[in-house]
Amino acid sequence: MARVELTAETVVDRIVPRRPRISPDGRWVVYVTAPVGRTGKHPVSGLWLAPADGSAPARELAGGTAEHQAPRWAADSGSVFFLSDGDERGTAQLYRISLEGGDPERLTEWPAGISGHVPLPGSAAVVVIAPDAEDRAGDPRVRIVRPGQAEPDTTAGQPPVSSTKDSEARRSRVWDTRARPDRLWLLDLRTSAIRPLGDLHDQHVCEVAARPDGQALAVFTWSCADREPGVFEPGLHLVDPATGDTHDLGTPALEASAPAWWHDGTDWHLAYLGLTPPGLVGGTAVFDGGDNLTEDLTICPIELTQVDDGPPLALFAEGLDTTLRRLDPATRTFTEVAPVHGTALTASRDGRVIAMVASTGTEPDDVHAGPPHDLTRLGRTAPDGTWGTQHRLNYRAADGLDLDGLLILPPGRTTEDGPFALVTLVHGGPHDRFADRFHLGWYPSGQWLAAAGFAVFLPNARGGLGHGHAFARSVAGDVGGAEFTDVLTGIDLLVNDGVADETRLGIGGWSHGGFFAAWAVTQTDRFAAALVGAGVIDWPALAATGEHTRFEAALGGVANSPITHAAKIRTPVLIMHGEDDTNVPLSQAELLHRALGEKHHEYVVYPRENHSIRERDHQIDVLNRTREWFSHLLA
Repeated sequence: MARVELTAETVVDRIVPRRPRISPDGRWVVYVTAPVGRTGKHPVSGLWLAPADGSAPARELAGGTAEHQAPRWAADSGSVFFLSDGDERGTAQLYRISLEGGDPERLTEWPAGISGHVPLPGSAAVVVIAPDAEDRAGDPRVRIVRPGQAEPDTTAGQPPVSSTKDSEARRSRVWDTRARPDRLWLLDLRTSAIRPLGDLHDQHVCEVAARPDGQALAVFTWSCADREPGVFEPGLHLVDPATGDTHDLGTPALEASAPAWWHDGTDWHLAYLGLTPPGLVGGTAVFDGGDNLTEDLTICPIELTQVDDGPPLALFAEGLDTTLRRLDPATRTFTEVAPVHGTALTASRDGRVIAMVASTGTEPDDVHAGPPHDLTRLGRTAPDGTWGTQHRLNYRAADGLDLDGLLILPPGRTTEDGPFALVTLVHGGPHDRFADRFHLGWYPSGQWLAAAGFAVFLPNARGGLGHGHAFARSVAGDVGGAEFTDVLTGIDLLVNDGVADETRLGIGGWSHGGFFAAWAVTQTDRFAAALVGAGVIDWPALAATGEHTRFEAALGGVANSPITHAAKIRTPVLIMHGEDDTNVPLSQAELLHRALGEKHHEYVVYPRENHSIRERDHQIDVLNRTREWFSHLLA
């Protein structure tokens, strides 16, 4: 494949793979491909098929000008179910296509569209997640809380024993909602009939997993479709797909996801990912029933995958690395299978063959498949390029805490060519990380700035992913505290080693990284340029207006809000924000813009954009504008 010059256009037009699914027999992988940037109102993506052993090139299974997504295999590995809006853009329906190709068969004509689907093992049926076909009349969905009436329980997050009284109370609540709740349905492939499934009342269906024997469904729900308060009132239910009989299994951990059935030789178990109790900051754990299986680990589970004929597989973040691990039924611990360099894990029926989207520091994301110790690259969706060298960093914080990060140098340069102008990019979250993988995206990223001649520091400060629950929850109520000094310590290391030029330091990030950049320039004049992308400027205001409400309140308050200290800012600041951001509303950027007044700054708002910038032309502007900003101020 030809090498290409790295322009903003080549970055956002790059075709990236996602959502691979390996066939139950382990022979085939189907995956989605799409460009980074969207050119019209609706996304466009294709489905590709490749032999899992890499014996033949991948071929397009479904293409055109629609969004094809969420592929899932039939039990016999002979066809693929998927969602597509090909007949009505923006409204997905369920389709099926044979491995031989040809025209996909449309299986649903649901007016409100289909949100999710799970083929039911051992039957000619598919479990469908979708809103009601029509809005129900006479259901205003309003809850009135009167003086003296108890407010909803906000302590969910413990996985308790099932309580009938609690279940009845939860079902009796009816909440305000703007979003239409998703329901559970069963599609009979022989008759094309769709019928309601289960007795979930007005709960919003979030995720479903079919037991491998086809005799039960695990269903995660919220009390309503809106995140607030739905996420704080989760439910876990067992539904018989044949009869619809429904049993409430109690309250799962907050943010419950990735349900995975497994059998210990005697009984069925259900494992899943959820927020580590007791607080709202602390990362993700693996639960099984009421047990936290990862409570004392210094590594972090990031994905959990059902294996029909064995215990589940999981991906764990371990510092800069990622490992594949398998649940040991005897010890209920996760044993290492192999180191990997990817995400989006999927496994064959017996777990012997896996697929994932993987990359290295200088090899872009592609689909890889095979036995865990011998994965084969199937795609080559990304063009080759001359990439900057990526170095692993390990250092200690001022208080002795072990930290890590990455350093990316300009292509063809070494540390001996320093000192370089250094841009520090801080990740979002804060519960996220920079893994030792490829870093190039629509947002200001390592390889993009390295190509412009900068050294780029990607730190993993406390509060992030990859060092256990205690490390993650250490920033609760204290974002910008020790987390800030962690990053400064890494910069000091690079300056002292002659890699970074102290007089040409920049800092930036998106979301939590945007907050961090804004916070940094209220605390020091050390940086000559800053980028604040969709950043938090006022934590209490965000808790009142954003999507994550109580989670934001658990991270910061007035004292660690950049707006509180904005008068101290002397560094030039580039502010970038989506006009329709529901995660961190535009009012946050407006606060910083107004506080800066006549001080050197630029304020850029992207129309129609939410928290992530999706439109191609806007992404090109983000990339070019940020590179020009740092190039001018760090020259």
